[in-house]
Amino acid sequence: MTAFTPNAKNHAGLGPLASRLVQASELPWEPIRYPGVYVKTLLFDRESGLLTVLMKMDPGAELPDHEHVLLEQTYVIEGCLVDKQGSEIGLTAGPGDFVWRPAGSRHAAWTPEGGLMIAIFQIPNRFHDKDGSMVDLVGDEWGPKWAAALKRARRIA
Repeated sequence: MTAFTPNAKNHAGLGPLASRLVQASELPWEPIRYPGVYVKTLLFDRESGLLTVLMKMDPGAELPDHEHVLLEQTYVIEGCLVDKQGSEIGLTAGPGDFVWRPAGSRHAAWTPEGGLMIAIFQIPNRFHDKDGSMVDLVGDEWGPKWAAALKRARRIA
């Protein structure tokens, strides 16, 4: 098994088939590359690219132009998430709303009043920087880090 929860101290010593209880309140908020955006990583599998995070965005925080390389799912707990750019400009997901985005969709999003959401990525998003580079949510070059996982995912599908 390659999936794990970073910073989950209660997972030490568990067998390979044991359930993993994630006590999200005990995980730290970690800033990502974009100001005012923080995540608690609930599940991460580096080999497949699967990533589930609790995401908190401060009022006015923005996720700039990015592509959902594979399917993305988001459930909004508090606040709202608004498409700022792309084909769905103005689309607003508020508390209790669930939005999923197909592979290949691209947009920018922001939280005018802040927000808290659960986001599930089959593989991390590809952010398109103004200088032409493509990076992941922590700023690493997307291709070298995620191309092998994408290839494996397409083979399985």
